[in-house]
Amino acid sequence: MGLTCKTICWIIGVIAGLAAFAMMTPGMSAFLALVLAVIVAGIVGYALVTFVCNDAAEPEGTSMTPPATTPLTPTPTPMAPSPAAAPVAPVPPAPVEAPGEASDAPAEDTKAPAAEVTAPLAAPAEDTTPPKAADSEGTRPEGLEQARDGGADDLTKIKGVGPKLQGMLNEMGYFHFDQIAAWGPSDVAWVDQNLKGFKGRVSRDAWVDQARTLASGQETEFSSRASKGRAQ
Repeated sequence: MGLTCKTICWIIGVIAGLAAFAMMTPGMSAFLALVLAVIVAGIVGYALVTFVCNDAAEPEGTSMTPPATTPLTPTPTPMAPSPAAAPVAPVPPAPVEAPGEASDAPAEDTKAPAAEVTAPLAAPAEDTTPPKAADSEGTRPEGLEQARDGGADDLTKIKGVGPKLQGMLNEMGYFHFDQIAAWGPSDVAWVDQNLKGFKGRVSRDAWVDQARTLASGQETEFSSRASKGRAQ
């Protein structure tokens, strides 16, 4: 019995694997060379079966002749004789409405759309005016470019003002008690919002009231304790 295409391809793959085994044995272990030789044999055999045997089997499949088809000829069917036309009964004319009735009907139809059109007009128009800016942002109080000739006041005598806040106030242009004492509600609101990391400190610690006392030459309870602590 002759060898098939697949058998020949696998024999060639085995031969390729043996050749690979013989070439790799001197440079590596026999076990690893055997594993690689089996892989080479499988790849070569599978590739030959896929590309060679499939191409050889293709003409056999294409040699099949399609079954003969017989043309279908429609069989003419005899036309049935058309029945005699039945007599058409006369259609009575539609009744004509009186002129009075015809004039009343359109009047009722035109009233309904008018009510539908006027209904949406009753809805109040939406207010598209943008909201006003919040008054809590306030107005920036006027400051100085530098302290007066007598030098800046010690703003740390105000409760709630430390060295860092004093430096921040000086950068804004506020060096003296009388400046802070003159702040109104709008000024306080602005400074409260712009003290980075200390928002709300002006109104919370009543800086304006303390500054008025200190600007008049008097001492507050906090400034008295602070002065005694420094003296000690």
